[in-house]
Amino acid sequence: MGTPAERALSLLEGADDYLNKPFEPLELIARIQAVLRRMRRGEPPLWAFRYLVCGELVLDRQARQVRRAGRELTLTPRAFALLKFLMLHPGEVISRERLLDQLWSWAHPVGTRAVDIRVAELRKELSDDPERPRYIETVVGQGYRFIREVKGEP
Repeated sequence: MGTPAERALSLLEGADDYLNKPFEPLELIARIQAVLRRMRRGEPPLWAFRYLVCGELVLDRQARQVRRAGRELTLTPRAFALLKFLMLHPGEVISRERLLDQLWSWAHPVGTRAVDIRVAELRKELSDDPERPRYIETVVGQGYRFIREVKGEP
């Protein structure tokens, strides 16, 4: 299994995604389909942009800031990383285990409940009702999905 540093280096060097072994074949297929969808649109991948934009929600990757309707949201570093990861993978169901693997290092082991706590924190800041989500949907037994279209801006 790749270390957090190896995964980060791969992504910084241009990898679109990273999948640790062992992996579920269905997850591999879903990730390939997500990459192909982005490529078919003829657009650069979202990770190539500074700003991730979803309507009135704007995430500035360099400044590590999030604004909704012009108001800056107060997010913890982990909640910011979670929102960024979800926005970089719109429409994709992301398991709690994958989120733990990508956003928490193995040097700081935590349970899947840590993901749920951060999602609740994000929903509160985004005024996102889990019963009628506008941004983050819970896919029961599978994980979470950012349900709106995200565009990248330089």
